[in-house]
Amino acid sequence: MTKATVSSFDSLVKKSSIQINYQVAMPQPATHLFEVTLHISPVPSPTLDLKLPVWTPGSYLVREYAQHLQDFTVVVANQSLPWRKISKNHWQVETGDISQVTVKYNIFANELSVRTNHLDSSHGYFNGAALFLRVMGEEQQPIQVTIIPPNDQWQIATALPKITDQNHTFLAADFDTLVDSPFEIGTHQLHHFQVMGKPHELAIWGEGNFQVEQMIADISKIIQVEAKMFAGLPYDRYLFLLHLFSQAYGGLEHKNSCSLIYQRFGFRDRSKYERFMQLVAHEFFHLWNVKRIRPQELSVFDYDQENYTPCLWFCEGTTSYYDLLIPLRAGIYDTQSFLQHWSKEITRFLTTPGRKVQPLTESSFDAWIKLYRPHAHSPNSQISYYLKGEMISLLLDLLIRSVHQNQRSLDDVMLQMWQQFGKHEVGYTSQQLKEIIESVAGKDLTDFYQQYIEGTQELPFNEYLQPFGLQLVADKEEAPFLGIKVSSDNGRELIKFVEMGSPAQLAGIDAGDELLAIDGLRIGSGQLSSRLQDYQPQDTIQLTFFHHDQLYSVPVTLEQPRPQQYQVLPIENPSITQKQNFASWLGTSLERGRGQGEE
Repeated sequence: MTKATVSSFDSLVKKSSIQINYQVAMPQPATHLFEVTLHISPVPSPTLDLKLPVWTPGSYLVREYAQHLQDFTVVVANQSLPWRKISKNHWQVETGDISQVTVKYNIFANELSVRTNHLDSSHGYFNGAALFLRVMGEEQQPIQVTIIPPNDQWQIATALPKITDQNHTFLAADFDTLVDSPFEIGTHQLHHFQVMGKPHELAIWGEGNFQVEQMIADISKIIQVEAKMFAGLPYDRYLFLLHLFSQAYGGLEHKNSCSLIYQRFGFRDRSKYERFMQLVAHEFFHLWNVKRIRPQELSVFDYDQENYTPCLWFCEGTTSYYDLLIPLRAGIYDTQSFLQHWSKEITRFLTTPGRKVQPLTESSFDAWIKLYRPHAHSPNSQISYYLKGEMISLLLDLLIRSVHQNQRSLDDVMLQMWQQFGKHEVGYTSQQLKEIIESVAGKDLTDFYQQYIEGTQELPFNEYLQPFGLQLVADKEEAPFLGIKVSSDNGRELIKFVEMGSPAQLAGIDAGDELLAIDGLRIGSGQLSSRLQDYQPQDTIQLTFFHHDQLYSVPVTLEQPRPQQYQVLPIENPSITQKQNFASWLGTSLERGRGQGEE
């Protein structure tokens, strides 16, 4: 611990009116139980109220972490003290004139994700929101956390500073910091590296086909590119926590660290490796956008319920825009790969019917009940604020660049947001965000907002791409349109999605039905698309299927083919201005983007 850290610790202890000390033990990892002990001295009032958060910042869903808490007890001088439960996540203890109290409880931890807890014989991982009770009214007090590993071979990785004169003990400035600092405890690999004179760590749990030297080199490039955007790094030390698992993907940002989960064999294939680096770029970008540049509604967290904001499209969608752009700037992939990644993203957007139903601000606001709870009808009625926010950010960047001949860009929006709100962590309103974007663009964006952010008008991609020598081209779809998606399951073709207003939907076909035959001939695994190519638009086919175990056969009239894939391609014979715009935006020549989609 440096002198600065010691000084910071001493100052925190001096300002503390009470001592809040947590001990986290895991004596039998195979049980998946973290044994948590909370010491409070002196007890702040005759009534002690303790609450467990119901969600964690960065993951906008009430996850009810209290469902995993068990064996709650309160002990004073080796005697149990009565307590009662006030609500699903609220425990209350009448302490009277007792000066010290010890609370014990266990947390069942067997869900491996970036936002939950996981404990087994190989490691222990936890998020503060899912493990630590909040001492009501004392959220600003410093908190000590002591980890007791099951054996001496397990090491500890966290962004919290270590208290050197206490074994395995760490200091959080307050409860928000505690929630924002996940722990990885086990036999993980731990790699140290320096970027721009600051220490960084990469903790890797699990086996995989990664090359750690290449990974660290590319992560370092991402750090440098993003730091250049914001004129420096706003931390003293940063930790990357990486969990390797089968067919896994996800990330969760923290102020001085991030948690990543990725498929263990997803590093040798180039496209999968690039996707991983986009994940890194995304979560690292969040240390500015979201962790410090925050909507006003998220400037003070309410851990007991939903925290609504219409600005998640900027928090997550703009970050998603940059997670494609930053690896290009870092030289991790080239322009052609960048355009291919964009083609995939735009394809996802334009093949989601819900984009015509749900406005972007509503998508942001309703994240708590929709994005993380998808169902069979979701693609018809919803659009991800990640995905459409990414599209909006692309259009805004191109708009600003076009108006100002590439002398301004969305980068300037981010820098102004950082300087005005992020540096001092002052929450912004949606109106203030709009005003900053308008000030950089140099024009009123009310119509843009009403049409594309607050409304559901189709995004005019080609209008914005054309000044940069690009165009969006729909691939020709040969099969007529039926409007269903199927998936093979133990030899059965199950209908997973039925598009609203499609021929299939109008014929009464539902998600969950089992598709059997077209015109009396059985549909085999993966045959639907090829079978439909034998027909023409306006042909009527007889579709046979099981609906709730009852056999049906109905006529369905097919419609004109609809594109299922889009590509962003250079236009033919671009002008000098278009070439210059492209080069100013992406840092390379337009010719380097050619060849995409050509086999």
